[in-house]
Amino acid sequence: MNIEKKIRTLASKYSEQLSEKVDIRIKEMQMDNKDHYLVYKVLGVTTKEGDLVDLYQNKGRFLYKYAGSFLEEAAHLCFIEKYGEDNAVKIRIPNTLGDRPKTFEIDCLVNNDAHEIKWRDATTDGDHVTKEHTRLQVISEAGYKPIRVMFFYPNRKQAIRIQETLKTLYAGMHGEYYYGDSAWTYIHNYTGIDLKQILEKIASENDKLNERRDK
Repeated sequence: MNIEKKIRTLASKYSEQLSEKVDIRIKEMQMDNKDHYLVYKVLGVTTKEGDLVDLYQNKGRFLYKYAGSFLEEAAHLCFIEKYGEDNAVKIRIPNTLGDRPKTFEIDCLVNNDAHEIKWRDATTDGDHVTKEHTRLQVISEAGYKPIRVMFFYPNRKQAIRIQETLKTLYAGMHGEYYYGDSAWTYIHNYTGIDLKQILEKIASENDKLNERRDK
């Protein structure tokens, strides 16, 4: 099976899981207590709008979770395709600088390149920077080069400031930080696989299929 077929299979698996989770949640919501709609109405939101807000809030939580997991696993597949399962591994290393957490995860270790793969990171939490700084120190002291690959950059100012700080931290640890177009390019150059092109092809096919269904 070539890499495109593997990614298509992975996409189908995540799509089915997402659909199943959403269907279960919709059935659960039909039995939910809706007393909180009183406040919605006070704020000018109708019952119908409240239903849609709650529905898409729940759908959105599942979508973000599955979208992130899918893209991160698809990127890992590209590393495995190029370097093999034994040479592109997900590992945990002990936290040598503290007790919490006890270990830090490296999403994909190839030789000494310790990749953190993120589909996006919209956090605005300052504690995230502290934890990440510790993680980078632990990885660096273990003899690995920390490399962050994040495909989509956040939109909000505070989240962007957090990412700028993380970028500085990576540079200070002699690491590398890629986001947006540079992240896609990095994967392409490092593995020889144009992941973005494969995903755009699948997305275009799904768009056409959905258009036919809507007619």
